[in-house]
Amino acid sequence: MAELLASAGPYVNILGRVLFASFFIMSGITHLTKIEMMTQYAAAYKVPAARTMVIITGLMILAGGLAILVGWHPRIGAALIFIFLLLVAYYIHGYWRETDPMQQANQRAHFWKNVVIAGAALLIIYHGAGPLSLAR
Repeated sequence: MAELLASAGPYVNILGRVLFASFFIMSGITHLTKIEMMTQYAAAYKVPAARTMVIITGLMILAGGLAILVGWHPRIGAALIFIFLLLVAYYIHGYWRETDPMQQANQRAHFWKNVVIAGAALLIIYHGAGPLSLAR
């Protein structure tokens, strides 16, 4: 089993990077191509300077996702995504602000999902992109 994992490791690593990065690349594109819609959404959650934050966070997650995908400065890319996830967890998914039990449960799930994904970003910050990347 250890030999199989050792030989498959580089490919598992790149598959993980593709899966992780693709979500943030797509989300970054959405932020930047649907600015008005995303601004209204952010403003509904009282995000300060909503339009500016949509643009900044869109650029952060697009750049972060691309950096992780190709393995070029993946630690910086993962740090951008880590910061984004913490901002979204607090401003958008602050379940403690909800009074409706169903909304609170929904936002709690999204909050902790973002925290868990932030943990994955921390692993990339620590370990880097791994084999088959431009960072090597």
